[in-house]
Amino acid sequence: MADYGIAASGDTVEQLALRNSAGMEVKVITFGGIITSIRVPDRRGRFANVALGFESLEKYQAGHPYFGAITGRYANRIAEGRFSLDGTEYTLFVNDGPNSLHGGEKGFDKRIWNARELTEGLQPGLELSYRSADGEEGYPGNLDAVVRYTLTDDNALRIDYRATTDAPTVVNLTNHSYFNLLGEGEGTIYDHILTLNADRFTPIDSNLIPTGELAAVAGSPFDFRNPKAIAAGLRSSHAQIALAQGYDQNFALNREGLSEGELGFAAVVYEPRYGRRMEVWTTEPGIQFYSGNFLDSTLVGSSGRMYRQGDGLALETQHFPNSPNQPQFPSTVLRPGERYESTTVYKFGTD
Repeated sequence: MADYGIAASGDTVEQLALRNSAGMEVKVITFGGIITSIRVPDRRGRFANVALGFESLEKYQAGHPYFGAITGRYANRIAEGRFSLDGTEYTLFVNDGPNSLHGGEKGFDKRIWNARELTEGLQPGLELSYRSADGEEGYPGNLDAVVRYTLTDDNALRIDYRATTDAPTVVNLTNHSYFNLLGEGEGTIYDHILTLNADRFTPIDSNLIPTGELAAVAGSPFDFRNPKAIAAGLRSSHAQIALAQGYDQNFALNREGLSEGELGFAAVVYEPRYGRRMEVWTTEPGIQFYSGNFLDSTLVGSSGRMYRQGDGLALETQHFPNSPNQPQFPSTVLRPGERYESTTVYKFGTD
């Protein structure tokens, strides 16, 4: 663990580099639990960082679109920043038009997490913990969250999320890394080949909130059941593509035959020029595919290059957006005596 900088609060932010026997390296800081870089080889053994991010704490504190961060208490959007639970209505901080996004004004992405390096196992790891106080950003209950990053020798980054509460609340945690398998700053993700294990997705309205429908992907730009270049769908005139200015929808993952808590295949991304490949496995029921639509050349990344539209993609494993207001969606309610548990694995390789 090494000092990374001093936060605006005066607290020290630390960084830990996880390295495996294959040479893969993942760097994480305690500010927001942010993954600042992921270095993996291409088919010729050349390493590059495939995660968008910055080189300094000051840039992360200045504001960014959640690069590499833990998002919560509720990842994704809650319509109008409101939900009811057990007959009580809760009002959240609104920070995305009329909606609350990724936990509000100061979500988990802007908090300093307590860190413990994991040394008891054979694989390098980091445990981060944070207590979200009752009423923080409008959410009820004291929530104790723990996130573990583990790097395996077969080039898989495993993220385990755990949380408990002392009062009924809602929880939805994810990591918001932006990936570019060409290498950070090396071009767009439009020629990346994407596969999503989903027969259905949740269409959105003009405020990017799910309508409540589960629509079939068949015959639409949202059909990634077979490998397909991302650019093909972005050229579509489909109304959903227009609303999001690209892809920014939740996909309902196919989990038939899997038990609750069992890892299931969610997605695979392949970059044909250098041959890097990333599989996503998760226990979650959904995954948000975001094609970097709002990267607008105002941010300069760790490579010194500006981030433009489509320079990275996010695959956020999650429960569905706005679930607290959509009773037909999988529940995100957590009660005292229960434990929130979620696991996602990003496995890197080459073809």
